[in-house]
Amino acid sequence: MARIGYARVSTTDQDLDTQLTKLKAEGCEVIRSEKVSGANRVGRTELATILDFLRPGDELVVTRLDRLGRDTRDVLNLIHECEQKGAFVTVLDPHVSTRGEMGHIVLTVLGMVAQMERRFIKVRQRDGIEKAKAEGTYQGGKRRLDRVTILAMHQQGQGPAAIARAVGCSRMQVYRVLQEKGEPQTGIRSDDRIKAQPA
Repeated sequence: MARIGYARVSTTDQDLDTQLTKLKAEGCEVIRSEKVSGANRVGRTELATILDFLRPGDELVVTRLDRLGRDTRDVLNLIHECEQKGAFVTVLDPHVSTRGEMGHIVLTVLGMVAQMERRFIKVRQRDGIEKAKAEGTYQGGKRRLDRVTILAMHQQGQGPAAIARAVGCSRMQVYRVLQEKGEPQTGIRSDDRIKAQPA
C-alpha cells in the first residue's frame, strides 16, 4: 500500500512548491506533479500515470479537491476509477477521504460547491468586463507570453530551450508560438515534435 501525492497548477508561471511541501509532510512516498489546466484530462500525463499504477489499498493524496479537476463530473469519475482499483482518495484541505461512505458524500458536495463558485466568479468577471466596456475603460486581457522576444531570439538562431529559459516559459510554448507564426521549428526533438502537433 502506497501513499501517492498529486500536485497540479494550471500555468507554467504558478508555483508547485506549497503543494509539494504539504504532500511530503503527509508522508507521500511518491509525488507526481504537472503544470496543466484542470478543465479536463487532456495532457495530464502525470495523473494518467498515477491512475495506471494504482493498486488495491493505495491512496491518492491531493492538497485540495480542485487539484484533481475543475469539473465535478470529471472529479467524481476520477474518484470512481480509484475506487474500482480498490484505492482511496484523500484531500488535505479540508481533510476528507473516500475510505468511509460519509467521506465520499462530502467530496461530492465539495466538488459541486467548488464548481458553482467558479461559475459565480465567471459571471462576476463577465459583468465587470461589460461594465468596463460600457464606460470605455476596458483594455482586454494581456497575453502572458512575450511573442516578440520569442520570434526575435529564434530569428537570431537561438534554440527553443534557450528561448524558454530566457522568456520563462516551457519549450512547448515556444514551439506553439513558432507554429502560430509559421516559423521553421529547428532543434525540436522527435518526442517534442509529436507533442507540439495541434490536437
